[in-house]
Amino acid sequence: MKRGRKRGAVLPERTNAHLRLRVNGESREVSFAPHKTLLEVLREDLGLTGTKHGCELGECGTCTVLLDGKPQLSCLVLGLECEDRPIVTVEGLADGPRPHPLQTAFAELGAAQCGYCTPGILCAAKALLDSRPDPTRQEIKEALSGNLCRCTGYIKIFEAVELAARRRRDPGAQPAQEVLHGRRI
Repeated sequence: MKRGRKRGAVLPERTNAHLRLRVNGESREVSFAPHKTLLEVLREDLGLTGTKHGCELGECGTCTVLLDGKPQLSCLVLGLECEDRPIVTVEGLADGPRPHPLQTAFAELGAAQCGYCTPGILCAAKALLDSRPDPTRQEIKEALSGNLCRCTGYIKIFEAVELAARRRRDPGAQPAQEVLHGRRI
C-alpha cells in the first residue's frame, strides 16, 4: 500500500507570525513563517539585504546586526525572539545621507575589498565604539574576532576602527601615516 497523504485530507494550515519589529529606528509590521531566522526576516521579508548571508552556523560573523545594542549573529536568532527589540542593520548606521564615521573611515582607508564581510564588521565595531569610545588595538581585535574577512586581512580594518574612534574626539583627525618596513610612505 502506498504511503502518503490521503486524498481530501486537510493539512494543518501554515500560519505566519505577525510581529512588530523595531528596525533601524522604525517600527515595522511583518508577517513571516515562524521558523525563519532574523537574518531571513531582514533580507526576505523586509528587503534589508545589507546584512549578508554567510555560513548560517554562527562562525563567520557576516550576518552580525545589533540587537538591543549588542552584536548578534542574526543567523542564530529566530525572528520571533525579536519583537519590539531594537535592531540595527548596516542600513541603519548612517545618519540620513551622512555615512557613519566607521563607514567613512573604512572607505578612506580601503578597509574593504569585496565588502561581503563589511556590514557585519561595521555593526560589531559600532557596538565596540558605543561601549569603549577609545579602544586599544587588542580590544578591537577581540571585538571583531568573530568576523571573518577572506580577502583584505585585518590591519586596514583595525586602522579604520581606530580612525573612527579618534574622529569621535576630533572630527578633523587624519589617518595615521602608513609605514612599510619601518619607513613612512
